[in-house]
Amino acid sequence: MIKHESPPSLRKAIAHAEQALEAGRAEQAERLLRSALTPRPRAGAAAHGTHTAEGLEARGMLAACWRMRGRYRHAELLLSATLAAAESVTGASSPTVAWLCNQAGILGKYTGDFDIAEVRYLRALEIYQEAFGPVHDTVAMVCHNLGGLAHARGDAQAGEPWAARAVQIRTRLHGAGHLLTALDTAAWAALLDGCGRPEEAEHCLRKALAVFHDVHGPDHHDVAVTLHNLAALEHRRGELRAAVLHYADALRLKERLLGPDHPDLAPTLANTAALSEAQGDTAHAQALYGRVIHLLHHRVHATHPTLTSARAALARLAATPDERTSR
Repeated sequence: MIKHESPPSLRKAIAHAEQALEAGRAEQAERLLRSALTPRPRAGAAAHGTHTAEGLEARGMLAACWRMRGRYRHAELLLSATLAAAESVTGASSPTVAWLCNQAGILGKYTGDFDIAEVRYLRALEIYQEAFGPVHDTVAMVCHNLGGLAHARGDAQAGEPWAARAVQIRTRLHGAGHLLTALDTAAWAALLDGCGRPEEAEHCLRKALAVFHDVHGPDHHDVAVTLHNLAALEHRRGELRAAVLHYADALRLKERLLGPDHPDLAPTLANTAALSEAQGDTAHAQALYGRVIHLLHHRVHATHPTLTSARAALARLAATPDERTSR
């Protein structure tokens, strides 16, 4: 099989798109990648580099752009085709295949296809460990994601060891104050809280939040996610006033960064709805649960926990007092 060299424009587009994605600018990254992947007149796909490892990476990054913009179905179709091509072009155990499996795992977590996501993550982990050894950034990345998947499933006990391993690897490689370490620490915090260790969780969240502010400033998605998780911790502790403020800050930041119709708003809206319901403001809770359903309907799997819990809560609140008593 002849492997055609990727043109400089494709390599440059990947580098610039990666920077845009890290800054949360998915639309800009998508424009760069689509332009670079579009064949020029009288140039075939091979000449344009789409069948090289870099071309496959660019297609995977385009799928990541679509995921970040909430276009889950588009991302799923592109990733499936790209993964099949990568297995043929680069081999079934290549780092390119591992990277695409990891991307497919991330998407499966968002759509609620948890079993598929786990299979993809474990395959990526096996490839990365074989290629780079047990202490490597790629290994930490997948461990982080396996912890996040367990959290999405509601199984903190299963996810906490994965998250702890990610933090250990990042700290060994980069130190405690590095951005990657902070990202893993923030993810670990949610699992620590789920395991009944809220003091450790809060310490981790505040430590990560300080790094995010130093690196990104106050207007970044990592800040929004950490504020949401801090609010959730306060919510479970009964610190409702603090939780209301942090949920509101997280939601405003997400809406400004992602837009009002992005599915990533759903977890914050759902938690805010539950808090409003607990405070007796059922009208506000109903409106928020309705918005969650609107954001996720036709975008995620029908059994996605945030979607199903929002539907159940809305049905409960819409029932008459007698109907609620009989449930």
